[in-house]
Amino acid sequence: MVSAGVTPNLQRPVDLARAHGVSTQAVRNYEAAGILPPADRTPSGYRTYTQRHALALTAFLALVPGHGHQTATAIMAAINGYAIEEALTLIDRSHAQLVDDRRTLHAVEAALRDLAPVTPEPAGDTFVGPLARRLTIRPATLRKWERAGLVQPRRDAHTGYRVFSAADVRDALLVHQLRRGGYRLDQIAPLIAQVRSAGGVAPLESALRDWHARLSARGRAMLAGAAALDAYLG
Repeated sequence: MVSAGVTPNLQRPVDLARAHGVSTQAVRNYEAAGILPPADRTPSGYRTYTQRHALALTAFLALVPGHGHQTATAIMAAINGYAIEEALTLIDRSHAQLVDDRRTLHAVEAALRDLAPVTPEPAGDTFVGPLARRLTIRPATLRKWERAGLVQPRRDAHTGYRVFSAADVRDALLVHQLRRGGYRLDQIAPLIAQVRSAGGVAPLESALRDWHARLSARGRAMLAGAAALDAYLG
């Protein structure tokens, strides 16, 4: 349960705020949101905070980088409401989301690796039928991808047929790999947009490294948050 036997060490709102690098109004807002346990009042009506509140604020600020502001708020509100199981469930969900995000990154990397040995058609352009056969899918699937904005073939001015450039073929191959990995079209769309804005697959290497770094930082932040929360729980 939440530690209640700590030394009072009474603090004014401004003292608690300064010690944690936040505003006095933020401290009041945190108390109203349940992030901090309710503060006692002096006979004249002023709030007084204790070491318990300091530990709660430290825990919340440590949880935010790993879990986000909304989830961190919900975790602290659950703990201060003595709903410990609910708080632990929220933490578990954040860790599960991080695992899913890592799986997504690995799937993207695998899909991009699979593109590497594939060379475009000699002429650089192809049509729906030949590309569908190459991917062993139906032409209707390519048209569905087009409606979703995942491939953007141009139309031949004379025949009206869809014409896929080398870049369109690359996009179709990437979509195909990710679909085989179980990803929905709405999940694939942001990646395809990034490939296009980067001008191809190669420039994405830097973005992927950054993605790895952000996931690692989030994992470390979750560890720091867990340590601070454990200190608060006592």
